[in-house]
Amino acid sequence: MRSRKAEREGFSLSRLVVVSNRVPVPTEKGPQAGGLAVALGEALAPGSLWFGWSGRRAPRPSDEPTVLVAGGITYATLDLSETEYQRFYAGYSNSVLWPLLHFRLGLLRYTAEEYQGYRAVNRRFAATLARLLRPGDLIWVHDYHLIPLGTELRALGVKNRLGFFLHTPFVPPSILQTLPRDAEALLASLCAYDVVGFHTREYKTAFEDCAREMLGAQIDKAGRVWFGTGAVLPIVDPIGIDPDAFARMAVAAERGSETQRLRQSLAGRALAIGVDRLDYSKGLPNRLEAFGRMLAQHPEHRRQVSLLQIAARSREDVTDYRDLGEELNRIVGDVDGEYSEFDWVPIRYMTRAVRRRTLAGFYRIARVGLVTPLRDGMNLVAKEFVAAQDPLDPGVLVLSRFAGAAAEMTDALLVNPYDVDEIADATHRALVMGLDERRERHRMLRQAVWHSTARRYCETFLAHLEGLDPPRPVPAPPLPILAGSLDRLGRTP
Repeated sequence: MRSRKAEREGFSLSRLVVVSNRVPVPTEKGPQAGGLAVALGEALAPGSLWFGWSGRRAPRPSDEPTVLVAGGITYATLDLSETEYQRFYAGYSNSVLWPLLHFRLGLLRYTAEEYQGYRAVNRRFAATLARLLRPGDLIWVHDYHLIPLGTELRALGVKNRLGFFLHTPFVPPSILQTLPRDAEALLASLCAYDVVGFHTREYKTAFEDCAREMLGAQIDKAGRVWFGTGAVLPIVDPIGIDPDAFARMAVAAERGSETQRLRQSLAGRALAIGVDRLDYSKGLPNRLEAFGRMLAQHPEHRRQVSLLQIAARSREDVTDYRDLGEELNRIVGDVDGEYSEFDWVPIRYMTRAVRRRTLAGFYRIARVGLVTPLRDGMNLVAKEFVAAQDPLDPGVLVLSRFAGAAAEMTDALLVNPYDVDEIADATHRALVMGLDERRERHRMLRQAVWHSTARRYCETFLAHLEGLDPPRPVPAPPLPILAGSLDRLGRTP
């Protein structure tokens, strides 16, 4: 049973069962939990269950989960064997599905053994999860690692409401059909769910086109996709953050020692910032080259701005990621070698993770936020950057038009991330943009961020999963600016 808080705030009283590839067990050490954990915190309540991979590799697989209860939430995890890890995770999930769903067909490496390993892990997860389920549970499965989980649960006789959310882009038929052998099977697996969620209308339309063209599915007037004897409802439900909480965090972090150290090291210069996982989908080589190009074309910015690029290492056992790290080291060396002075370095490059609270303070003092992925399901860094800004003197967001966030955040400076010159021009424009335009763009972006919050994301999906009406949009609260603040700057609102 869900908590009274959940009932009072409008969430379902059915037990929520979240399933994801990695489970952020509270006892784990390390950086702040990622975007999914933060977003689902709005829906999880005492009595909920979170199930998935522990992140550990064991000598042999076991179907007995490790169970921990913290804050009234049950965390149940399974280890993977080394073979499962290589075939399911490093193999099919991240060497086939990840590049495919990000339109990077040249990086796709397919083997039949890895596909069978991918299906086998989903089958084992389903068998373990089925024993933990109760009648009436709402099951919410997340991301591409677990696309077949719904089919495997149905094969075991699970009749609970099943929902799935894809956090990556979805591709049109012309791309999906390049997947050897398994494209139709994966599509059919998505149709085993009751609800399938996507961040944008573009991704939802791509799924519908694939279902029609590749499966012969029919779409009724209610928007349900009929395949076989059942129907799945595809929905658009963009994930968000808790902007009020993040804004408060940024204000507090600005006064903290780490942000103050960064500010002092800048010596009055402007800060541009990029924060990403080290991944080829993030467009990092083009971004760093664009920053060097901007310095070449606009020498007035030399010694006046530094780019802090944080690119936390990930998937280092995948060859493409190791190669990317080497390429970025070369680009940073080239740019810094060309333009550095004895008291200034153009690019500050870090490959270790930074706490979310610390990042909030860094965003707060940044003049430019560079979010330029080649493709991205959403990208919450864009939303966090906007929430962190001082409305009196906001920074400017430079955003890839191929990030899911661009569908909502149209008042950013939208760029083609493949065009190095366009990124360079947008960075220059952001640095010279006047205060009035910066404030107006921030005001509009703020409305978008406060509209699609983490709470609304959870409420919308769970409402559809239960067959209820989704919540109505809530307007953004007024800008938190005291009347006298603008007067002190000699300006009017």
